[in-house]
Amino acid sequence: MPRPSHLRHRLVGLILACGLSGLAPSATPPCAAQASTALPALGDTVSAEFGPMAERQLGDRIMQVIRRDPAYADDLVLQDYLLRLWRPLLSAARARGDLSAELSDRFAWEAFLVRDRTVNAFALPGGYVGVHLGLIGMTTTADELASVLAHELAHVTQRHIARGLTQQRQQSMLAIASMILGVMAASRSPDAANALITGGQAAAVQGQLNFSRDMEREADRIGLGLLEGAGFSVLGMPSMFERLQQVSRLNDDNAFPYLRSHPLTSERIGEARTRTGLQGRTPPAPTLEHALMQGRARVLMDPRPDAARNWLSAQNASSPERPAALLHASTEAHAAAALRDWPRMQAALQRAAPLVQGDARASRALALIQADLALTRGQAAQAQAALAAYRGDGSRASELLMAQAVLADGQAEASAWRHAAEDLQTWATLHPRDHRAWELLGQAWERLGQPLRSIRAQAEARYLLGDLQGAIDRLRAAQRLSRAAEGAAEFIEASVIDVRLRDIEAEWLQRRKEEATR
Repeated sequence: MPRPSHLRHRLVGLILACGLSGLAPSATPPCAAQASTALPALGDTVSAEFGPMAERQLGDRIMQVIRRDPAYADDLVLQDYLLRLWRPLLSAARARGDLSAELSDRFAWEAFLVRDRTVNAFALPGGYVGVHLGLIGMTTTADELASVLAHELAHVTQRHIARGLTQQRQQSMLAIASMILGVMAASRSPDAANALITGGQAAAVQGQLNFSRDMEREADRIGLGLLEGAGFSVLGMPSMFERLQQVSRLNDDNAFPYLRSHPLTSERIGEARTRTGLQGRTPPAPTLEHALMQGRARVLMDPRPDAARNWLSAQNASSPERPAALLHASTEAHAAAALRDWPRMQAALQRAAPLVQGDARASRALALIQADLALTRGQAAQAQAALAAYRGDGSRASELLMAQAVLADGQAEASAWRHAAEDLQTWATLHPRDHRAWELLGQAWERLGQPLRSIRAQAEARYLLGDLQGAIDRLRAAQRLSRAAEGAAEFIEASVIDVRLRDIEAEWLQRRKEEATR
């Protein structure tokens, strides 16, 4: 039995096999039994209609495991950029009628990042779409990246995962859930992969995991419509396909799993270009904002010091083109920061500043990067100065980075900490599934000497990460502390703690019953 941390370390990478796929195996892999305790029993058999609620439950439980994995990248700056591409595509899907009211309400519709240098993206049950940093690092335009998001979103809106599951009506939901984590636990482990092959199941599982060619064509067609409806260039899709195929031919080192799960035939590339109706036209040029994000993703996708040194050694070339020059500066700044070479980091940021002048999106992106790198260096005041113009813009990156900066400022007054706590409380109320906000809120209330509120916020963060026992332990500690508290505010907080404890304990007991009946 692998250690939980050892298993979680492999979960995200092994979505490469089951991401972009119809999840209906003919047999459960040997390692699936080891991972099954992380997933719920959602029913005895798969019915003819795998409903949205069941699909969302399955996706939620998988995401609880993924969020605890070290490869899960909750990078505020890159996540902010990803959402700037994702949200227009989602709006376009609603406007086109691709989303029923039920799907729109029930699914999570969450795009997230994976710290992995391979070029890949994947869809999961329940409206979750993952993007590897390696994909961002190799795309040259926002339209190329958006084309991949549009394709994966189409897989979700057309319920390709559910359609694959319903083909195996006799397969138990628990076995399917176990298969997902089992295959995920094997993709980066040669020993586990060999065990699958030895057992004669690898070919059967892989055959079930891949979306059918018809589903891929449907995702291409609908994805192009989403691109156009969201205001992106439809040439981003054929451009992305051609770039992936060309680069993989020159460097086929298994770094392009997207190609293996999405076979890019000449026919399919031709269809994508023909559908655009724009034969011979030049794809859109790189944007400054994308160049900044591309440089950040290149460095963050591989945390090894040697990788950062390699990026630094490759940043000597200069270019008269602003996007190329900004890409060099961004890559150098992040690589230097990874190696704690603060003078070189600062020099690169100074080179980047004049390059973004006149571009509002790039200027904001650079400010977020400056704030984040200042926090990495321990310069809380500089981080706050970088964010000053964007405070209150309503974005997650600005709100949480500013809160981090204020809480990290040892010279800040109590009023600044209280302001940060109140802003975080508002954000967490409006976005109750944001575990990062709850973690920061716990720190803020602790700084302000509010232990009940602090412990409750910590408990909410643990719950969102799937650690129900950790959440229960913290709420019980808060309950004991509340007995000595006085005042109306403490009474209200204690009442909230009592209700949350009962709810989470009930959920924990239900999971224990499910596990006992397996």
